[in-house]
Amino acid sequence: MKELLLKRKAKFIQYLIATFMFIIDHFFQTIVFALIFGAIEKGDIQYFKKVAIITIIFIIYSPLNFLISRMLRIRYMRDTILDVRKQAFDKIINMPFKQFSQKSKEVYISNLINDVNNFENKFFVNLLNFLINVGMFVLSLLILLIFDYKLAIGMFLFSIVLYFLASMFSKKTAELEKDISDSSEKFTTDISNTFNGLEILKLNNIEDKFLKKSMGAINRLEKRKYMSSVFTHMQRDVIYILAFVISVAVLVYVSFEFQRGMNLTEASLIFMLCSSISNYLISAFPNWNQVKASMEIYDKIAKPEESSVKIGVGTKNFDFGNRIEVSDLSFSFGDKPIISNASFTIEKGKKYLIKGVSGAGKTTLLNLLAMVHDDFSGSITVDGMDYREISEKSFHEKVAFIYQDVFLFEDTIKNNITLYRDIPDERINYAVKVSGLEPLLEEKKDGINERLSENGKNLSGGQRQRISIARAIAKNAEILFIDEGTSSLNEELGREIEKTFLSLDSTVIAVSHRYYEGVTENYDYVIEIKNGHVHTFPARDYFEEVITW
Repeated sequence: MKELLLKRKAKFIQYLIATFMFIIDHFFQTIVFALIFGAIEKGDIQYFKKVAIITIIFIIYSPLNFLISRMLRIRYMRDTILDVRKQAFDKIINMPFKQFSQKSKEVYISNLINDVNNFENKFFVNLLNFLINVGMFVLSLLILLIFDYKLAIGMFLFSIVLYFLASMFSKKTAELEKDISDSSEKFTTDISNTFNGLEILKLNNIEDKFLKKSMGAINRLEKRKYMSSVFTHMQRDVIYILAFVISVAVLVYVSFEFQRGMNLTEASLIFMLCSSISNYLISAFPNWNQVKASMEIYDKIAKPEESSVKIGVGTKNFDFGNRIEVSDLSFSFGDKPIISNASFTIEKGKKYLIKGVSGAGKTTLLNLLAMVHDDFSGSITVDGMDYREISEKSFHEKVAFIYQDVFLFEDTIKNNITLYRDIPDERINYAVKVSGLEPLLEEKKDGINERLSENGKNLSGGQRQRISIARAIAKNAEILFIDEGTSSLNEELGREIEKTFLSLDSTVIAVSHRYYEGVTENYDYVIEIKNGHVHTFPARDYFEEVITW
């Protein structure tokens, strides 16, 4: 909390000043009421006029004080919440992909939206009220000490009792806030899955079942919110009952003192000070519990997590000069071995095709080379540097990926190709040409600046794939990873795209089940996976043997 609040020290001091202005306002209000009671007791019209003037001044001062105080607070609150949103987003964006993929993306969306909004709505409101209530408590106790030190000591001891009572509620408050956060994540995930699969649901007439499931998720979330609200009010009610008992006791005490000669102004002030002390404590402790619970949510969404990820978290730059060497590489999914003791070399500029039957581990091997999986034994080195020492960010700056499943942003075709990087127009035009995108751009009114719908839903599968291919070519990456890159293209275009891959200066590592006669043989090597074992063959020898067989 200290780090978050003191990031802008000057603005935080202004925030504290604004809080102090609230405290003074509340204190003046108490004094004004005491003076009014005193004026009634005296029955002096001149004294009453003076009190009336003071009251009018306070009525004018109070809204001005509120406006100035709010202006001092609001910018600091806005900037701090912006910091929280930025930290939450940075945490996700800078997370190693392996770590990111351990959770559903909807969980991160819930963190960025639901949890940040929950923090925004509860943290500053409760922090402000806590500071005001504690400030008024301290000020009221000091003034009470001047008028009646015995009563002040009694109220201080009472506050200690309330503090320990409120501490008993603290842990449960934090647990309930975490339950709300977890339920929001589950709800967001369920709703996202329902919307993503809505077409399938409608085609199979099972919308009602998923509606029932979604309603269940909503009910669970609302139940958690209800329980949190009830518990918060229960805290206040328990403390309020004790405070009410103390207020009655103080009223009896003041009544006796009034009979002994205390004037009505002093009696009213003492009673209101004691009542204020009780009321401020009623709010202060639940406020503080909510602040602590909000900070736990902040830590969850903004603080870096400990990770077991072993690859992509290094500090060295990826520098591919000559070769990538794989030595005694083994990898399993659970108890199922996929790759066993594989050793081979990837030479810079060469073209490699990974082959094998369905389920043999082709994509797995591609992902191992692409730094997606980290829980392997053996080693993968680039020019002698272990993959585990390399920064994921530097690796991704020099490689490109073409997958069977393509993701497109709801933006222009150009931005989907460049991914918002500053790429020369000639390279973009080259990527458009060799990827076969020119016919698509000729159809569109705005050409390359045509805006796509969500994930390119206004395009065919082949057109979406071509944008993905153009994206990789425009990047001019040193290594191009391709997983079934031509699977959604027709024979003619697939053949042309395959020729393009093979003509690039980049190192190409591809997985494909398709064979284009006269083209596929032009790969330099075939990496075959068979029963978990990996063998490398010159491509022409491999295909001559396969075709002969």
